[in-house]
Amino acid sequence: MKNIKILTLLFLSVIGLFSCADNNASLTYIAKPAGNFEFTNTLLSEYVLTTATAHNLGERFTWFDADFGVPTNITYELQKSIIGDFSDMEIIGSTTGNDLTITIGDLLNYAREAGLDNDPDTADPNTGDVYFRLRARSGNASSTIEMFSPSITLTLVMPENTGGVLNLSTTWGVVGSGYNNWGAFADAPFYKTNDVNVIVAYVNLVDGEIKFREDNAWGNNYGDDGADGTLDAGGANIVVTAGAYKISFNVTALTYTIEPFSWGVVGSAFNNWGATPDGQFSYDATTDTFKIGIKLSDGEFKFRFNNDWGTNFGDTGADGTLEAGGDNIVVTAGYYAITLDLNNSTYTMAPADLYGVVGSGYNNWGATPDFTFTEVNPGIWVADMVTLLDGEIKFRLNEDWGFNYGDDGADGTLDAGGANIAVTAGQYRIVLDFNQGTYLLNKI
Repeated sequence: MKNIKILTLLFLSVIGLFSCADNNASLTYIAKPAGNFEFTNTLLSEYVLTTATAHNLGERFTWFDADFGVPTNITYELQKSIIGDFSDMEIIGSTTGNDLTITIGDLLNYAREAGLDNDPDTADPNTGDVYFRLRARSGNASSTIEMFSPSITLTLVMPENTGGVLNLSTTWGVVGSGYNNWGAFADAPFYKTNDVNVIVAYVNLVDGEIKFREDNAWGNNYGDDGADGTLDAGGANIVVTAGAYKISFNVTALTYTIEPFSWGVVGSAFNNWGATPDGQFSYDATTDTFKIGIKLSDGEFKFRFNNDWGTNFGDTGADGTLEAGGDNIVVTAGYYAITLDLNNSTYTMAPADLYGVVGSGYNNWGATPDFTFTEVNPGIWVADMVTLLDGEIKFRLNEDWGFNYGDDGADGTLDAGGANIAVTAGQYRIVLDFNQGTYLLNKI
């Protein structure tokens, strides 16, 4: 009898189990928000906006997963408000991931919506705030729950358009197998100097020959028949060896000089005090300064001329003033934009977002550091003397895939997240023109 009771209970338990399974199949569970979530990206104190940098990264918003208490698929919306209370809310992006990016161009549009202006002759402000928050959604069309992050504030600045950009351009340039394969791409430009008769070009040359010509055309060109430093109309090619040079051209006396010339960054923070070549500066003719975009590690550095200690500058007092043989400059790891103003014996450096070359055609998609670009003029980024392999490349920001450019149509147009760009082995000058949204692969 006892055994019969036990079997009966077991049978009833099995029936109950199947009954529960049937009932559970008809239940719908609705997740409940378990807590707040928030942005994790670090904001700048202000975002300075110019049209020349419209294609640059404005901000990359990041966050941790929202917690609804149970495993569930979540969609995140990035929302913007000009007023601040989100009654004017606009959705500017959505994802199932944990980051979204916006460009300087996007921020410029938001600044204009906020009534900001860069005209010094108007009463409109040139600084203002724009607000952002996240909406996390879980569920389907019949049952959706949501939560919102705390809002964050971006302070946008549109610099007053007061001019101040120099125009040192001339009609003359350097052409040849030593620079651009005799005109395969634009000649290296000469620039005006304080001497109205003398113009200069700062160039990286390869072994070969060069001449000077006007307007990227052969109608007016000079060479040197006697290799004596005197220019002759239509004269002989000038033989050059690889290196960084300053070429001075006296357009009145028709004489020229070619001298080694490069300013560089050297130190424990970059190249172990010269174990490898110094980080080379590029000339910015719009400000008559030298600039570099560079990745540094924790350590110290100085500036020196022609990879040699004969002429070097440090900063005694850490006040931004250049002193010959001065103290080492202490730096923490990061990406920096550095400007040397040799006219005023000063320098500036600031953390910066820097583009780099990455790919099977350069560093096996990031196995070694990317080749860093320098913004030599507003919106114009140059990577000079890049040695590429047969393969593919892209351009990305701060060695991170969150913001990168390729070329979907192989038409020279920069496309965010676009297709890989095929390259063949050789040395290149690569130019990113964010003013036009284009790029140039100039093979030397």
